[in-house]
Amino acid sequence: MTTPEDLNEARYGGTHGRVYLTGVQALARLPIDQARRDRAAGLTTAGYVSGYRGSPLGTFDKHLAEAHAHLAAHDVLAQPGLNEDLAATAVWGTQLAALNQTRRVDGVFGLWYGKGPGVDRSGDALKHANMAGTSALGGVVAVAGDDHGASSSTVAHQSDHAFIAAQIPILAPGSVREILEYGLLGFSMSRFTGLWVGMKATTEVVEGASAFEIAPERPAIHLPEGFEAPPGGLHVRWPDNPPAAERRLAARMEALRAFADANRGLDRVLIESPRPRLGIVASGKAAHDVRAALALLGLDETEAAARGLSLLKPGLIWPLAAGRMRNFSRGLETLLVVEEKRPVVEDQLARILIGTDAPPRLLGKTDEAGRPLVPSVGLLDPAHLAAILAERLLAIDPSDTAVAQARDALRAREASRPAPAPPGRAPYFCAGCPHNVSTRVPEGSNAMAGIGCHGMATWVPDRAIVSMTHMGGEGMHWVGQAPFVTEAHRFQNMGDGTYAHSGSLNVRAAVAAGVTLTFKILFNDAVAMTGGQRVEGALTVDAIARQALADGVSAVAVVADDPSRHRGRLPAGVTLDHRDALDGVQRRLREMSGVTVLIYDQVCATEKRRRRKRGTAPAAERRVIINERVCEGCGDCSAKSGCIAITPVETDFGRKRRIDQSSCNVDTSCLKGFCPSFVTLEGARPRRRAGAPEALARLADIPLPEPDLADGTRAHTLVLPGIGGTGIVTTAQVLANAADRAGLCVSALDMAGLAQKNGAVVSYLRIGGSDVDAPAKPAPGCADLVLAADLVVAAAPAIRDLVGRGRTRVRANADVAPSLAFVFDGALDLSGRSERAALRDAAGAEALATIPAERLARAAFGDTIAANMILAGFAWQQGLVPIPLPAIDAAIAANGVAIEANRAAFALGRRYAVAPEAVAGAFEAQVSLEETAPAESAGALIERYARELETYQSGRYAQRYRRALADLSTAEARVAPESDALVATAARALYKLMAYKDEYEVARLQVDPAFVRRIAEEFDGVTRIVHHLAPPGLTGRDPVTGEPRKRAFGPWIRPVLHGLAAARRLRGTPLDPFGWNAERREERALVRDYEELLSTLSMRLTPDNHDRACALAGLALEIRGYGPVKARAVARYREALASGLRSLDAPAAPTRAPLTEAAR
Repeated sequence: MTTPEDLNEARYGGTHGRVYLTGVQALARLPIDQARRDRAAGLTTAGYVSGYRGSPLGTFDKHLAEAHAHLAAHDVLAQPGLNEDLAATAVWGTQLAALNQTRRVDGVFGLWYGKGPGVDRSGDALKHANMAGTSALGGVVAVAGDDHGASSSTVAHQSDHAFIAAQIPILAPGSVREILEYGLLGFSMSRFTGLWVGMKATTEVVEGASAFEIAPERPAIHLPEGFEAPPGGLHVRWPDNPPAAERRLAARMEALRAFADANRGLDRVLIESPRPRLGIVASGKAAHDVRAALALLGLDETEAAARGLSLLKPGLIWPLAAGRMRNFSRGLETLLVVEEKRPVVEDQLARILIGTDAPPRLLGKTDEAGRPLVPSVGLLDPAHLAAILAERLLAIDPSDTAVAQARDALRAREASRPAPAPPGRAPYFCAGCPHNVSTRVPEGSNAMAGIGCHGMATWVPDRAIVSMTHMGGEGMHWVGQAPFVTEAHRFQNMGDGTYAHSGSLNVRAAVAAGVTLTFKILFNDAVAMTGGQRVEGALTVDAIARQALADGVSAVAVVADDPSRHRGRLPAGVTLDHRDALDGVQRRLREMSGVTVLIYDQVCATEKRRRRKRGTAPAAERRVIINERVCEGCGDCSAKSGCIAITPVETDFGRKRRIDQSSCNVDTSCLKGFCPSFVTLEGARPRRRAGAPEALARLADIPLPEPDLADGTRAHTLVLPGIGGTGIVTTAQVLANAADRAGLCVSALDMAGLAQKNGAVVSYLRIGGSDVDAPAKPAPGCADLVLAADLVVAAAPAIRDLVGRGRTRVRANADVAPSLAFVFDGALDLSGRSERAALRDAAGAEALATIPAERLARAAFGDTIAANMILAGFAWQQGLVPIPLPAIDAAIAANGVAIEANRAAFALGRRYAVAPEAVAGAFEAQVSLEETAPAESAGALIERYARELETYQSGRYAQRYRRALADLSTAEARVAPESDALVATAARALYKLMAYKDEYEVARLQVDPAFVRRIAEEFDGVTRIVHHLAPPGLTGRDPVTGEPRKRAFGPWIRPVLHGLAAARRLRGTPLDPFGWNAERREERALVRDYEELLSTLSMRLTPDNHDRACALAGLALEIRGYGPVKARAVARYREALASGLRSLDAPAAPTRAPLTEAAR
């Protein structure tokens, strides 16, 4: 098995040959390679890396930590900063080490990093540091993570102009290889010139990965000959004075021009026409977009050059090498600049071309007439660029039929772009995420959001978020707003990472302003958004409390999932409560004058899961399950917990709820749902279902022919849309690793960002061909395979736009996981029908095939984690993944996680591709090949439910049920002889009302042998079964919600439940001790009222009102839940029923009132 040390050695240890790196791994390798170069040159230097994480550099410090041994061996210190500007100042300090007489090295090279907003907040430090300069054997490269598309940022970002304002030159790599090579060039550039050197790391580049060749001599770097530095040199000094520093900065820019002239490889001509007429200048990702646009026009580089097109890719984008730009422009008719966001290159070219002989027509953000041309908003789209290039090429040669036909085809495709997709998948809190509870506020209060996972509360309907600020601005909206409004108080959410970064200052500022505000500091012990790193400075809850009190806040309160962690540690006056008291604590604080602080302490759910997997945290001591027969499907558990691990399950008795053990982090907030269906199993561990190993063994006899795989000559592009946190990125990484092991050209890109939190995640792979720098993401219509781990994400317009009829094959997981929308709409359609239809429309019916991957995974392996690998095996067996099997097997082993299970899952997917009926049949109880089950006839429904009612109560009770439906059946046969929809609906609704779940029924279903068997089949090691109930009159009421309190009842309650189940014949008799309370009387009245409704419908039914009658009969199906939840549903039902009856005979159908609990 490949160990983490082996992987790190492969990434950072080798000096020659092929290496596979992600963009951030290339950045982590950069200081190691610089140290190697220095040692080879006989220099005694050290390195220093500091900055602050943030997408697209969110995991950089994590990779630095993993590379610690290699960094340390080369005297490189990686020290993440508390925030970006402090880190930049520390890097500035490394250059001053050369002036220190006690220095142990001759120079320290520095690497600073920060995402775009971090560049902004560090502007003062960057400008001062660059003015001061670098040391001759030091040098600084400043890496800016630019999220041009705002895929994981609050604003779209472009750092170019911030760097230019500080007069920091900018390198713009367009591939992972160039990140490494430009970084090394940047250090040399910085040393020679005395300047800091900026490097753009755009999302599409730095979050990508590729395999390429390395060697100590790459890149070749040339120092200018004959350049004369001014007296005193160009480098850092002390003391210094501003006028001299400014003159020195101007001299450094001259040195930079000399360095750029000496290193002509910085600017590469990618396409060179022998008779150039149209020149294009495009840097970084934009250069690849231009090549993709040409491919959409059917032109390779030779054909484009033959048409008079040349393409220049500058590596140094500010300041441009003026001489090379003039040489490239000479003789051109038109010079087109293609760059994302605001112009940088275009404006420089305009100045450079002034005064030249016969300058070309310069186009970029606008055309000759001033009309918009290359967009400044969003990301560049190769299809849009193709349309621009087609018009320019046709202006050169109007008779070019090939380009004209390609242009027309693109126009036709644009006209038929995918229609709006079904609702998409928004990012959402992980199962058990503390923020799911901590971001709630009392009724009547408003809150403000900030940066962090808790920011996802902004799109959760019940969190009352009214504004959001940048990192470091938390609370200041209220400071500015409070004097001018009558609202008395606000809550401000703030993560512990933000508090350490800059937020502690905000508390002081709010105190100084005298506003009434509660900072809700969400202490999670990890920065989960960027990979689970520890917060810098080792913050603790008691330390935050002491600091807040010292800053003058009025009060500090702590709530925690485990208050015992803090007893005896908190300063005097700080209150301590369990998290269940959050609402009451918040109500108390909002009534206090001045600034207050509430610290909500609970470990990040994802980090807790990671620690459990690594063995650094104890395994979960219990598991939660739902007895689906007891569950009413009301959704109160989702409303109370907001947890995504509560999933729907379709049963013979309607849609119920189930806990997805694969994603459940055992937070247990779901137990607050007012429902007796929840059971906790102490000591339980999920297990494979009984018979699964034997089924897999039998399936091993199915022969697996070797598919015909492409030989790798042509590049194949794979798109893997899925759900964040379910392993789809890992699956893509395994496939990319396999392609690398097979010696294939490979590049990858994982577009995750905040979407990793249960939202849409897309990985792209490009396998084969020969271009090591080619991007992984295909141009519109050019994907070869969409491996859809999630239908919802795959059906989004952005993915369907990559699908080309006749080219793209779609292999999809047929099982749809619930989304954020399901938490608030329990009736959400999760069948996947609309998503499959959208994909068929895009790819063609013959191009789409599905596999019940999650059902197979759960049946064969006990959870859904293996679903992605099953899907990959399914596609590979059909020849759609052009990677040899031995390489995939080796990559699974190298991944080092659940190796045998992943091998078995891949093989199961292969076997499903060969013999789907046999595989489904081996797990018959859990897997069906049908997308939808055939509808059960009304007669069959009536008989099934009548048998259930006989068990529920008695034969007489069942007969009452049959009689109540007889007249309606006759009436429907008379007015709608081809339909039994009304009787079927009424059969379901009347059964639901008659089989109301009182104490007897709940007890019967909890001790039902089928439920006991299910526990034994799904779990090992159960030591204790605990029921969570609210028996009438025994548990009191919650003082805030007014609902009866639930209590945990251990094994002693089981005999009581058996006794209650046996006593169910007392139901409805004078001896029934429960029959006289208001709830039971209401339930019996509902049955009588519904029987009257069926009589009314029987008499008033006509062909014209049949549909309205069906709707009326089905209203009772919305009466769900227990106690107060059910009472609210009944009230809504009665209101809707009265309205529906009034309009039963009207010409138009009544509008159905929303009855779901989530509609409250």
